[in-house]
Amino acid sequence: MSGRDAILNKVRASLGAGSENRADAVRDRLSGAPRGLIPERGQLPDAARIDLFTTQAEKVHATTERLSSYADLPAAIAAYLRSKNLPASIRMGDDARLAGADWSTQPALEILHGPSDGNDETGLSHAFGAVAETGTLVLHSGGDNPTTVNFLPEHHLVVVDAKDVAGDLETVLARIRDKFGKGRMPRTLNMITGPSRSGDIEQKMLLGAHGPRALHIMVVGG
Repeated sequence: MSGRDAILNKVRASLGAGSENRADAVRDRLSGAPRGLIPERGQLPDAARIDLFTTQAEKVHATTERLSSYADLPAAIAAYLRSKNLPASIRMGDDARLAGADWSTQPALEILHGPSDGNDETGLSHAFGAVAETGTLVLHSGGDNPTTVNFLPEHHLVVVDAKDVAGDLETVLARIRDKFGKGRMPRTLNMITGPSRSGDIEQKMLLGAHGPRALHIMVVGG
């Protein structure tokens, strides 16, 4: 044993920091998933919390829209595409909530399914949740909502249930853990706050620098 190891062993012994104690501490920490301090900013009644979310999202150049139900979704998407002079085509995954909308009400709208290959103008996703205090959307990877749809199309349309708009990020992460359980987390968790943008070149804001240049959020219900 080197002199260094001998000194460190004495320090560990004096602190009671043996390998078994450290392993127990790590297990307790992982099993408990303790929460940090939660800011009061997002701790609001339902209506005020959703208003805060849309306000914060619009501050970072997203646009927002309120829908009464999923029945309004096809018409809202068709209207958005017309307003932006975009092709009547949209790419989305296999999310049952999106599939449950009556798309036959918009016969001119082409619905494409599966991951994006980079040639889609517009993508549609359903967020797992949202964070009111920052205007952030939270989406996880999977066949229901492919991650490529989040980043490759020029326009990203995202649906979120009003009941899934939480006041803080910690609440959304706790819901993710509850949904999937230990050891079954999705491969990717994307947190999206506004459209892609960068001010690196001459300190001028450029939208679409490394992802969609437009983000449109539709809050359903509430």
